[in-house]
Amino acid sequence: MSDLPANPLTEGLNTARTAPPGVLVVMGASGDLTSRKLLPALERLSRRRQLPQAFAVLGVARTPMDDEGFRQLMTNAVPDAGPGWAEIVKHSRYEAADYVDSSTFTKLKSTLEDLETEIGSPGNRTFYLATIPAVFAEVAGGLGEAGLNHPPTDSTAVRLVIEKPFGRDLESARGLDAALHRSFDESQIYRIDHYLGKETVLNVIALRFANAIFEPLWNRRYIDHVQITVAESLGVEKRGGFYETAGALRDIVQNHVMQVLALTLMEPPGSVDDGIRDEKVKALRAVVIPTPEQVLTDVVRGQYDSGWSEGVAVPAYRQEPNVDPHSHTETYVAMKLQVDNWRWAGVPFYIRTGKRLPKRLTEVALQFQRVPHLAFTAAESRQLQPNALVLRIQPDEGVALRFGAKVPGQSFQVRDVLMDMSYGTSFIEEAPDAYERLLLDAMVGDPTLFIRTDEVDQAWQIVDPILETWSSGRQVPLAGYAAGTWGPKQADQLIERDGRQWRTP
Repeated sequence: MSDLPANPLTEGLNTARTAPPGVLVVMGASGDLTSRKLLPALERLSRRRQLPQAFAVLGVARTPMDDEGFRQLMTNAVPDAGPGWAEIVKHSRYEAADYVDSSTFTKLKSTLEDLETEIGSPGNRTFYLATIPAVFAEVAGGLGEAGLNHPPTDSTAVRLVIEKPFGRDLESARGLDAALHRSFDESQIYRIDHYLGKETVLNVIALRFANAIFEPLWNRRYIDHVQITVAESLGVEKRGGFYETAGALRDIVQNHVMQVLALTLMEPPGSVDDGIRDEKVKALRAVVIPTPEQVLTDVVRGQYDSGWSEGVAVPAYRQEPNVDPHSHTETYVAMKLQVDNWRWAGVPFYIRTGKRLPKRLTEVALQFQRVPHLAFTAAESRQLQPNALVLRIQPDEGVALRFGAKVPGQSFQVRDVLMDMSYGTSFIEEAPDAYERLLLDAMVGDPTLFIRTDEVDQAWQIVDPILETWSSGRQVPLAGYAAGTWGPKQADQLIERDGRQWRTP
């Protein structure tokens, strides 16, 4: 047994845990999210023996269905399930209900108490809101009115997990926050963004704070600029109706991008627990909120035209199902942000995200300053670029370092080489799925990888001025770009006017 002290930065992220006896109540249980993500994640937790014997799922949705119908849905969602899944399915139940009817929650309370008696649960309850965002406030209020927001005993817990989006703008986000807090304490609310459950997002923390060689360089003295890219090769597929109400700024920038940005910017936390969340909020508070004039010059919005994606001809966004043929919804956003603190002052952060780009990837690229004096001639170093550290978050998860080296041979030529570490080949351990990790965290009461209310608010404060400028009637062009390219030429001009250029992943 090791005598080494526990590392406070990692003990809160230990995955060798088991959920306490309890019930997971899924509101919106007949939806795609439940079948495609939540139920498979629960089965994997069962297979890893991280769910207790006294555990069941209580599904709630408007879709007419009985207990046996829901159990069949659970079975169909995981066709290759392990032996423990059948036992969980056997005890699970379903309530067909209307979320705005107060009697729904009275009946839910009775069914929940009966189920807890049946499986021997002391009363731990996790309510997962997999509904449409429009009913988040109503469901939370109904749970509160029925007394389901309080644990039945002092030794048990009640938690509320809600999916993004957390509002459509700053005002609606604050309204939702107030509605949730009328029934639930902040310590009970777990705002889930599956990006934070990805293994390689967590490895941003490990790379930064478990390696002495990086921290001294992670600042304005050595880094010239940072690029964050979240690219999708797919179009809107069958989500045209939803995307028309969201757009790339709401769908990706306000949540996924801001999470990655905060982890890149943040200072070393004293411990995991609330330390990471405290530092993320402090980092976002240092981001300079863009003025309307800066939005016009430092933000580019675009929309994909027809083109070719992975060798297949694809339609323009306006030709997609359920999309307005005259739509001005953005499918691409590029922007430059500045950070006003000691570590990052003067270092621009270039962000781009879009659909129908050449490939699917998420990465953070830190480009270092050029050497102060290059001793080689131009002919000897014409292929040499500044050093870069690239954190690949998906799909080929890993870390790459670009540096200069001599080309073998009689002549003296220096060019870039890549030192590349892939998580897939470096570790034999199977990484848990993001929902698998986050569901377990919620049930055991670990809030580290969930988003706190002040972080949601700060992210919206950065994004809201952009939305307001776009909707103000000012001349904000919507740039077109061919599907299968890296975005509109205006995005290239945004970074090139500073003497820089986008990476080609």
